Amino acid sequence: MKAYQELKSRKAKYVLYKLSDDLKEIVVEKKSTATDYEEFIGDLPENDCRWAVYDLEYDTDDGKRNKIFFISWSPDSAKVKSKMLYASSRDALRRSLQGIAKELQGTEYSEVAYEVALEKALKK
Repeated sequence: MKAYQELKSRKAKYVLYKLSDDLKEIVVEKKSTATDYEEFIGDLPENDCRWAVYDLEYDTDDGKRNKIFFISWSPDSAKVKSKMLYASSRDALRRSLQGIAKELQGTEYSEVAYEVALEKALKK
């Protein structure tokens, strides 16, 4: 929760969460202040699941806006057991994070690309 509060107060740009090695709790894998969305995408593992919270900043006619995204990452190449564990634990994490504006789910990088997130952010 501390990492998420830092994101909400703009001290972090994104937080990656994963299941602990013993699969009993959700832990922070990485917290970053990097503003490049591509760097965030690069931190998503190619063959394993993750959850992420990303503070997307974008421009509108009225100026800069921010929306906090909850992202479920479950690549096709991940092990079935991992996909099942992440899917079944997702709601517990999601419910604990107050202030999420939008959600994305991805099985390949194109489904969580910046353009996809921006399009979702601009929808009312």
